[in-house]
Amino acid sequence: MQKTSVLKALQYNLEAAALHAAVFVFRLIPVDAASAIMGFLWKTFARFNSRHKRALRNIERVMPDTSPEERERIVLGMWDNLGRVAAETFFIDRLLRQNERFDPVADEISQKVLDEKKPCVFVSLHSGNWELVVQPAVRVGVEITGVYQALKNPSADELLRSMRKDLYHGGLFSKGHDTARKLISALKRGTTVAMMGDLREKRGVTVPFFGQPAYATPVPASLARNGRLPIIMGRTIRKNGVHFRVEARAIEVPVTDDRKADIQAATEEIHRVFEEWIREHPEQWMWIHRKWAQKKKR
Repeated sequence: MQKTSVLKALQYNLEAAALHAAVFVFRLIPVDAASAIMGFLWKTFARFNSRHKRALRNIERVMPDTSPEERERIVLGMWDNLGRVAAETFFIDRLLRQNERFDPVADEISQKVLDEKKPCVFVSLHSGNWELVVQPAVRVGVEITGVYQALKNPSADELLRSMRKDLYHGGLFSKGHDTARKLISALKRGTTVAMMGDLREKRGVTVPFFGQPAYATPVPASLARNGRLPIIMGRTIRKNGVHFRVEARAIEVPVTDDRKADIQAATEEIHRVFEEWIREHPEQWMWIHRKWAQKKKR
């Protein structure tokens, strides 16, 4: 047992050292070049990863009218985008100050919430560079509390948390049994809570997504309904290299005597918008996770 702990500690130290070295090297390169290089590398080599085939199967499953060539083009575009996101994460502090890279667009309700710095539940998806979707809000002084999936390696996790500190002045919480309580407290303080809503959550609810049942988290809808707050959905569209269109759209959360039905309806609406957005730019969404419910074998 002690030997295993020593080996694990050594592994974590090596991983953290490699990550620190990568950050140092990439930050010596202009962000546009670093993003392009990493995108090219991921697009070139990730096709040999098993997740490449999973992404192809997911697209074929939910968009059966696409040809094999079209599916391959979408997945290669996905890898390019994911590689760029990985590189751009090292430059978050610099990119936040470069407003010329962002073209923010918001509907009337979202703009009012932003202008008045009202608390809300901000929900996004893994498309474009999702790390930077809150940039328009941060730059006008909105305090945001974020949620993320912690890395197993505590040193590497701390480094990545430090890179995001300028995005989440209200705090950045890892997913855990007490996360919901922390988020409720943050909302009561008047901060905005931001989270991703498109990943698989098997303990959550099932919603229609691309015409098929998919696992979804009910947390954003639950928080918004309980606090009588709006849900603001956001996305980034990568336009050209490290330049983005950032869109915000408000959706209504029903409040009736049936709390469960209200949360279900709002979560379904979130995914309806997600599907609309993904269909517009399928190569910018992350197709590699197991979002859809598995068909039962007879």
